[in-house]
Amino acid sequence: MCDKRLVLSEIGQIIETIDVVLRRTRDIRILNDFLLSESGMILLDSVCMKLIAIGESVKKLDRLTNKDLLRNYSTVDWKGVMAMRDIIVHHYFEIDAEIVFQTIHDDLPLLREVLFQVKGDMELSRM
Repeated sequence: MCDKRLVLSEIGQIIETIDVVLRRTRDIRILNDFLLSESGMILLDSVCMKLIAIGESVKKLDRLTNKDLLRNYSTVDWKGVMAMRDIIVHHYFEIDAEIVFQTIHDDLPLLREVLFQVKGDMELSRM
């Protein structure tokens, strides 16, 4: 059994963080929008901090649910989300801006959608 309120709170925080990233990067259309200006590089750094927070929160969700919850939602590469956090934290100077860019545009919208599904499923369950 897990603390449903804590899990729902964690999911809510992840969704809010994704929303912040998507809002802040809405004008980033191509990779060079990050790379060719000081403000773009500052934004890239900011996004990396948010990706760390997302990855850490996903790890926490997995712990809180004894690794039982996330495996039910296989459309998301949960291990990849957690690994992205580890790469940014432990290999910061080796971060590939193109992967961060792709994560923002391809992976975060799906992650957000699935987290809303998880949240809805949890709210309806008797966990």
